[in-house]
Amino acid sequence: MPVIARVGPYRFFFYSNENDEPPHVHVQRERMLAKFWLEEVSLAESKRFVAHELREMERIVLQRRVEFLEAWHEFFR
Repeated sequence: MPVIARVGPYRFFFYSNENDEPPHVHVQRERMLAKFWLEEVSLAESKRFVAHELREMERIVLQRRVEFLEAWHEFFR
């Protein structure tokens, strides 16, 4: 499970067996988890996060989208 960034309380990562899906990133804080698609940034799913945190995470994903996509493609080559 490669961790690609830590921003504040959030850990951004992907699972090493998910190369059959489009590029995406998982975000975790404590027992909360969300998943964002990267090609066109959008929320794929969320468990236990409240709306204002999801907006903050989406803002981070948008800002670091290129970095996250590069990490995805580098890992799954």
